[in-house]
Amino acid sequence: MELRTRPATVKLPEKMFTGDAWADVIHRGEEPSRTRANAVHFAPGARTAWHSYGIGQTLYIVEGIALIQSRGGKILEAHPGQVIWTPPGEEHWHGAAPDHFMTHIALWEGDDVDWLDHVTDAEYAGPRTREL
Repeated sequence: MELRTRPATVKLPEKMFTGDAWADVIHRGEEPSRTRANAVHFAPGARTAWHSYGIGQTLYIVEGIALIQSRGGKILEAHPGQVIWTPPGEEHWHGAAPDHFMTHIALWEGDDVDWLDHVTDAEYAGPRTREL
């Protein structure tokens, strides 16, 4: 067993995020492990750019209201305790609702992430649903 020192919180880059977002690394596996886990904190209106993972991504909503959309799909409104799975290669974005902070735990494997274009304000403001 090992008690690990927690790295400092990092501000996430404008190249991959719109608005203010920060990450706390929970776990970054060392070979042969490829597991990753971050707590990601979004200010109201903040969001990722479109992106996809080679092995997929799981989000666990901790607090606030999350907005998540797959390219061409509806915007899903998710709440604390809900889990969202995005399969390998599916382009998507996620972030906070415009009037709430949001924190999620992001789980994925490896560094195979393809970052794409930013989510436009029109895409972000699209209609929401609570179930797909």
